[in-house]
Amino acid sequence: MFISDAFAQAAPAAQPGAESTLVSLLPLVLMFVVLYFIMIRPQMKRQKEHKAMIEALAKGDEVVTAGGVLGKVSKLGEAYLHLEVANGVEIQIQRSAVVQVLPKGTLK
Repeated sequence: MFISDAFAQAAPAAQPGAESTLVSLLPLVLMFVVLYFIMIRPQMKRQKEHKAMIEALAKGDEVVTAGGVLGKVSKLGEAYLHLEVANGVEIQIQRSAVVQVLPKGTLK
């Protein structure tokens, strides 16, 4: 025969250690930590502040709604409130639509 037999050499089996597994997962873990501190935590803080502001609304507060309507709170309910936008003109909105409480005397 002109061609000799070729035999594959057995390579030593790679032993994956705990060290290499930890190193391979480190970028993924770091990515979630950064995501938490940059996006999730500030959003939760804003939601908490908004909820506290809505719960602290009182009659006579001057507010701005999500639609840009400015008015004075005239009546309060659990989920809705009445907003006086002009003399004798009241609208009913959801409490969650209030985005900002204005300082007293802003509306005249």
